[in-house]
Amino acid sequence: MKKQTVFVSSPLFSCLRISCVTALLFTLGACGSSGDGDSGSNSATGSGGGSGVASEIKLLAVDDGVNGLEPWKTDGTAAGTAMVKDINPAPGVSSLGSDFTAFNGEFYFKGNDGVNGSELWKTDGTAAGTVMVKNINPATDPLFDPTTGATVGPRGFTVFNGALYFQVDDGAHGYELWKTDGTAAGTVLVKDIDPATGSSSGAYNFTAFNDALYFSAYDGVNGTELWKTDGTAAGTVMVKDINTQASGSASPAFLTVFNDALYFRADDGVSDSELWKTDGTAAGTVLVKDINTVTTSGSVIFEFTVFGGALYFQAYDGMNGAELWKTDGTAAGTVMVKNISPAGSSLPSDFTVFNGALYFQANDDVNGIELWKTDGTAAGTVMVKDINPVAGLGSFPVLYAVFNGELYFRADDGVHGVELWKTDGTANGTVLVKDISTASDSFPVSFFVLNNALYFNANDDESGNQLWKTDGTAAGTVLVKDFNP
Repeated sequence: MKKQTVFVSSPLFSCLRISCVTALLFTLGACGSSGDGDSGSNSATGSGGGSGVASEIKLLAVDDGVNGLEPWKTDGTAAGTAMVKDINPAPGVSSLGSDFTAFNGEFYFKGNDGVNGSELWKTDGTAAGTVMVKNINPATDPLFDPTTGATVGPRGFTVFNGALYFQVDDGAHGYELWKTDGTAAGTVLVKDIDPATGSSSGAYNFTAFNDALYFSAYDGVNGTELWKTDGTAAGTVMVKDINTQASGSASPAFLTVFNDALYFRADDGVSDSELWKTDGTAAGTVLVKDINTVTTSGSVIFEFTVFGGALYFQAYDGMNGAELWKTDGTAAGTVMVKNISPAGSSLPSDFTVFNGALYFQANDDVNGIELWKTDGTAAGTVMVKDINPVAGLGSFPVLYAVFNGELYFRADDGVHGVELWKTDGTANGTVLVKDISTASDSFPVSFFVLNNALYFNANDDESGNQLWKTDGTAAGTVLVKDFNP
């Protein structure tokens, strides 16, 4: 039984969640063409030449057991799956490419060639076109921060207004806001927000809204607050000092655009972490509602999703536990949708819009964590199916992708382990697609649609973690390629 890890672990998951990190989708033969640089999407498309066949390619980070973790590409076939370039040529040593983002028809990421440290790289899908954009930190930095253990190098890539923004430490200013146009000369520090020598503003949570890029940052004076930039140093400013208490930080999180405003969670030092919104001005940056007026812990808002003219999220009001809430942007219109778990907290999460409803996982304290959906009303908030019928255990569904009119996810029915499932929104239409690992869990992750099939990473206990695809049937759920045969 082989247990070879093939795909890179995403920093968003625990070390047990092996992730096939993917981000760039482009037309074969047109890799260098210009995409929609302002879209903020992770795809780039070109008209292409050659045969004229619109064959799409996906970029992955793969460890084949020989070259370490390197960039690969696939068209969905075994023959069309190949390593793009061995960036770090030392045998078995990884370049640790990550944070893949499409911009102007190319694919930008963090890579380490073993000489220059973790730097900004780009690829057009060819070995010759896979190059370091700029050696931002000329000191050869380690792969991991010796203090925090976090990976170092550029991160948080976001496309905005014809440039790619990110945070990086150049060895002099700490982690600050940078941007690139894809050239070395055009890769520049936007502003040293925290000017103390070597200190970092830690700019993150980048979200485009109303001709500006919003983010959270620390200037060394006001704590971590809401900032915005137009791409210039002069136009990079704090929107509002929300938490004015000494050493206080609002710590804005979950920045989400909805109804001509930017919504987020923030702590003003009085109401604790609650629901806020901004129109981009200090005066227009306001508390929407103090949801939890009972305790001093705040409403602990989590995971915003726009659906059906409202913004949905998880929140705790101090009386009903962490439940499903929605807002129309007003205090009166910020309400709990349903108290799913009257005895505790249902902890709704993994929100996914599908077929006119909002799907999520929740725990009603009877059936355990199962698949739920809502139409925005209490009566219309229901469990789709008790996938694991053993009382209180739950199937722990994690929602991933909509494909061919169905919603695909992974779940554990208590018999087959963690496997691939799908639903059409009904109990009868919620079914196991295939028991990929008959011995244990295949643990499917990292779904993406390519060339009329749904691809994902799974472990069949024979080949280890590999690339799989499905057409929605058991017979059509197959291994694409064994990267380390």
